[in-house]
Amino acid sequence: MPWRELKPMDEKVLFIADYLRELYSFTVLCERFGISRKTGYKWVERYRHAGLEGLDEQSR
Repeated sequence: MPWRELKPMDEKVLFIADYLRELYSFTVLCERFGISRKTGYKWVERYRHAGLEGLDEQSR
């Protein structure tokens, strides 16, 4: 059975869930998800301001 690839929104939700659980330092959490700390902070800020809807892909 092949591995399931996560959709970007699913990955962000999992990231925020792990962030809220405070199981890892922020640096380690970002490394586990393969993102930069800058991106991690951006996702957290979007979540704080708009909840899960804030994590949706935004048009440029």
